[in-house]
Amino acid sequence: MAAMTATPGRPLLNRRLTEFGSTIFAEMSALAVRTGAINLGQGFPDTDGPEPVREAAVRALRDGRGNQYPPGPGVPELRAAVTEHQRRFYGLAFDPDTEVLVTAGATEAIAASMLALLEPGDEVIAFEPFYDSYAASIAMAGATRVPLTLRAPDFRPDLDALRDAITPRTRLLLLNSPHNPTGMVLTRDELTAIAALAVEHDLLVVTDEVYEHLVFDGEHVPLISLPGMRDRTVSISSSGKTFSFTGWKVGWVTACPALVTAVRTAKQYLTYVSAGPFQYAVAEALRLPDAYFADFREDLRAKRDLLSGGLADAGFEVFRPQGTYFVTTDITALGEKDGVPFCLGLPERCGVVAVPTSVFYDTPDAGRSHVRFAFCKKPEVLREAAERLRGLRG
Repeated sequence: MAAMTATPGRPLLNRRLTEFGSTIFAEMSALAVRTGAINLGQGFPDTDGPEPVREAAVRALRDGRGNQYPPGPGVPELRAAVTEHQRRFYGLAFDPDTEVLVTAGATEAIAASMLALLEPGDEVIAFEPFYDSYAASIAMAGATRVPLTLRAPDFRPDLDALRDAITPRTRLLLLNSPHNPTGMVLTRDELTAIAALAVEHDLLVVTDEVYEHLVFDGEHVPLISLPGMRDRTVSISSSGKTFSFTGWKVGWVTACPALVTAVRTAKQYLTYVSAGPFQYAVAEALRLPDAYFADFREDLRAKRDLLSGGLADAGFEVFRPQGTYFVTTDITALGEKDGVPFCLGLPERCGVVAVPTSVFYDTPDAGRSHVRFAFCKKPEVLREAAERLRGLRG
């Protein structure tokens, strides 16, 4: 086979994507493996989720459910479970046949939404710092991202700045609450104001709500539940963060039929379908009793407090998150100014991996001295990491 070469007018890599290399998560996790450091960089738990859910996946495999291509929109059992979940927790009613789409995690749902709903030249407003796939998905759609910067210490959105950022080319708002990496949770008043702007300017909204069951302070309010938002919002969530099976990559979209059809049209040319047996298991997971969701949240709250206290003792300025399983810190008090070299050197200095949040900004100076740690780990791992980090003060 001849080697692939770039030719004039046909670059090997789309120019819009040349700014994206390996993700920061891949780089830092590889660094953790290479150095044997405790990995508090990438957001995955170090324990599996509920045993009954895992056994449900095994049963599906053995019974031959999902071992071949599942239906394009997702298996009916999971689509029904998603609608039950939305009704149970938020009082929202969706048709499982026309208003639910199963995806390969929330990441594919976001990419498919951007490809389906955007045209080249459209503008997308997103909170920065933003999860790195947002920038890549917007770029692949040929649109332009317009950052709305969240600033320490509370990372609240400036709604006047949001209004000012809207132009005739603005097509879509891409929102994430609870917000990764800052842990900010949008209030009902903030969401109401954002909804009013979306209606006033006839904007679409895509909401990434994967941490919906990890709100420690405040409440999770789906934007799609607010007046005027039912027919203009694509609501995205997934099983990975809620049930601690991040490798299964089972996510979903809920929206009105027209928006689901649009997203499905793009999604079918990405993975088409995925995770067949796991879809049946996630359907059972979504029907776990309320006690599971409450206990899960309280377990992560305790881990948040454990790591936040340890980081403060180590000399970091800690911005205690309202949600997610990440805590953002400032390293200035440690005599450091730039999170990138700090994080690259941290494994050798004390055997811990973290992520510099400046890589999640279009305006990196806004987060230059910020570093994110994941606390979705065993308590003993968090205590050991905190003890190692205390060595920085010596």
